[in-house]
Amino acid sequence: MTHTAHDFVLAYYSGDRKTGTLAVVKQQAGETSVSVVASGADTGLEKAMKPIMIGMSDDKVVLLDPKTKALSLSGSFPADAFPAHVYTDPYSGLDWYMNDGDKDTGNDTLNCGDKGSSVSVVENSNSADAKYLATICVGRGHHQASFTGPSAQVPNVPRRAVISNLKDGTLTFIGSDPADKDTWLKVTKTLNLCEPDKEDGLAGGAVPNNSFPHGLVYSPVSGKLYNLNNGYGTIAIIDPASAEIEQRINFKGHSNLFISKDGRYVIGRGADRKSDPDHVIAKLSVIDVTTNEVVDKMDLKDVYISKYFFNGDGSKLYLTTGSSGSDAQMANLKTDVVLVFDLSNLPKIKLDKELKLGSVGTLDFLNEDGKSRLVFSSDSTGGDVVILDGKTDDIVARISVNDGQPHSRLWMLG
Repeated sequence: MTHTAHDFVLAYYSGDRKTGTLAVVKQQAGETSVSVVASGADTGLEKAMKPIMIGMSDDKVVLLDPKTKALSLSGSFPADAFPAHVYTDPYSGLDWYMNDGDKDTGNDTLNCGDKGSSVSVVENSNSADAKYLATICVGRGHHQASFTGPSAQVPNVPRRAVISNLKDGTLTFIGSDPADKDTWLKVTKTLNLCEPDKEDGLAGGAVPNNSFPHGLVYSPVSGKLYNLNNGYGTIAIIDPASAEIEQRINFKGHSNLFISKDGRYVIGRGADRKSDPDHVIAKLSVIDVTTNEVVDKMDLKDVYISKYFFNGDGSKLYLTTGSSGSDAQMANLKTDVVLVFDLSNLPKIKLDKELKLGSVGTLDFLNEDGKSRLVFSSDSTGGDVVILDGKTDDIVARISVNDGQPHSRLWMLG
């Protein structure tokens, strides 16, 4: 096993989307260790009642009881604990956990009845001092989150957590400034994304609708939210202060959005599975928020883009790949590579490298002084942590964690 020049501590989750295991991967003073957290029994609880994994502290698991809202530190990891998808508010450091609710209805019946699903807010998640703050009912999931706030360019933008609700076709605005007691952790508005001219038989303002929001980012340069309505092939540009749509632009063929580190460019990704029966064509498009115009595009043959990650200074974009398409298209698809893009000349994007890293779950970065010194990748089916040099993207180490599972996730601790 090759060692790196840097110390680190990682959490590594591996599972089949029903049950899973948890391990801690450490390197300290040149010594590497993998410690598997003791596996607890399957709780046997219905989905809404299963414990939610919030974080880790000193090799102990921070769990949230969905019913009592109590946080606990456990030396074992319940096999069916749910590692909820989390978004971190860059203004406060608070973690917001997404609950998509029941698979069929999108409702969180425990907290919200038949009125929608929820998000939970936790302070100091990866700590023995973790503190539960609130569970807030929003629209029906699947959810994404974005956070608005002031910057030098737009000093008067209010602090809001904005949650997209896929099944409803709405956005929920929640106060996220603890100094504003009137709005703190309260729903301030629900914005209906319905475009009646794109609906068949739905009246204006109908909820649920077919907007299917998936792709929500905020630009501190323009002070606007950009919400991708997959069902309509449009982006709604929204003023956070009024929570109203100011403009819509056509953006067909895309399924998610992400924002450059400097906030100047919105990048959309998508996939064309119709024009060529033998090949999936991945699509990337760049929008300049100062003009709201597409300023660069790229097509990538035999690629289906899965997840996205930026390095520490935003000079590189890492895209993982997944499986989607017909049998003929799948035969040609690259499913074991990570694509590395050079963003140093935005708005132009350049594919720099294809890294063959296995079936990648997620990436994370060891950042020092704003630079990524190491890049960590979870190889789901291989059960490995793959470590890259943050400058060259060369593989410098591979650490075996387990025998592999269909799904994995890793994240930095400490």
